[in-house]
Amino acid sequence: MRWSPHNAGLRIHTMDNALLVHRLHFAFTITFHYLFPQLTMGLAPLIVALKTLGLRTGNRAYHDSARFWGRIFGISFVLGVVTGIPMEFQFGTNWSHFSRFAGGVIGQTLAMEGLFAFFLESAFLGLFLYGEKRLTARAHWWSAVAVFLGSWLSGFFIIATDAWMQHPVGFERAPDGSAQLSSFWELVLNPWAWWQYAHNMSGAGITGAFVMASVGAFYLLWGRNAEHGRVFLKTGVIAACLFSIFQLFPSGDGQGRMIARYQPVTLAAMEALFEGGPGAPLVLIGQPNIEEKKIDNPIQIPGALAFLTYRRWGGAVTGLDSFPRDKWPQNIALLYYSYHIMVGLGTIFIATAVIALFLLWRGKLFSARWMLWILLLSLPFPYIANTAGWMTAELGRQPWLVYNLMLTADGYSKTVSAGNGMFTLLGFLGMYTVLGIMFLFLVWREIEHGPLGQPLAGHAVAH
Repeated sequence: MRWSPHNAGLRIHTMDNALLVHRLHFAFTITFHYLFPQLTMGLAPLIVALKTLGLRTGNRAYHDSARFWGRIFGISFVLGVVTGIPMEFQFGTNWSHFSRFAGGVIGQTLAMEGLFAFFLESAFLGLFLYGEKRLTARAHWWSAVAVFLGSWLSGFFIIATDAWMQHPVGFERAPDGSAQLSSFWELVLNPWAWWQYAHNMSGAGITGAFVMASVGAFYLLWGRNAEHGRVFLKTGVIAACLFSIFQLFPSGDGQGRMIARYQPVTLAAMEALFEGGPGAPLVLIGQPNIEEKKIDNPIQIPGALAFLTYRRWGGAVTGLDSFPRDKWPQNIALLYYSYHIMVGLGTIFIATAVIALFLLWRGKLFSARWMLWILLLSLPFPYIANTAGWMTAELGRQPWLVYNLMLTADGYSKTVSAGNGMFTLLGFLGMYTVLGIMFLFLVWREIEHGPLGQPLAGHAVAH
């Protein structure tokens, strides 16, 4: 086919379609995958807490509760492994140019996650699930601690990988243009990684805490496993309060200050701040109007964004008008809404957890059916908030795949067509639908049987 402007435009359009498909493909697989690790990472410290309380009090209900949540942990862990493996292959199949460029750096943390953290978590999970009768009580407690350490160490190595893409440090450019690791300690001590890790793990903790409290509320409302339901509620509510507050401060505040320092255009896009200046307001409610570069129907607090960013009401916050249009995040509206959904739900989590904790302190939580229903129905919202948070992080980095080093448009596999990518995406949609249904069935079966293995079927609803 001879070259012509028409043919060139067709090729560019086809490349754009392939890039979009590859981005959608990875976005779907990683979003679905993270539904499972956030639960395991959130449950891991709570299981340790239950085992500790069981050892200190001698109350068998705590040991039964830890074993019950260990089974839920195991189901989620298996699904996390099954859905996580394909993403490793996608680096080579869909994002080969990125892998060639960044593999010398991120290969270190990804390998350590698999070799150290994953095997530590999986080996001791087997001991925890099947070794209670063979191990001493203290040894079984140590197996729970090892699962917790493996789970959270695994999360750190993955976060350190993403943090390098957000704020690349500890590397040098090779003669072929690729990035090669020059300092391992700079990579793992990246300040962006530590704030992002703290924020991410508190988000996972919120998921684990609210899931535990929700199941406890379910048992009390349905009049079964009341003793264990009270244990779930008490542990979940206390943890939800601690993690939710930590999510706001200091982890959320620290992560926000990292963005303001190293990615000011991202902060401006998250707030849809089209015009910067001193005393920038914080928008509580509003709709970004990209064409007219303004916020429609805003409800805002004057100077609050400047104060949160620089601790000064009159601090000057950089707006989008200070950056070239091609350096703006590519979907400001979606970024804005993702960020505000995350913040809005986080605020609701704090309010819900504080009220529930107050009722627990007053001895009224277990009989306050209105609050039990709120906790029961809250179960899906931490998943939504965590997904919105990760969308904020990844959309905010655009148009960069590695910030200021590699554009997303340069990182995907140019020889894999949009049709090929769409074919595999549809296949993953089908397979993951089956896996999702299987996960819900297995978890429901565990909840139905309860900590003592007594099915709920046929039991009349209390009251």
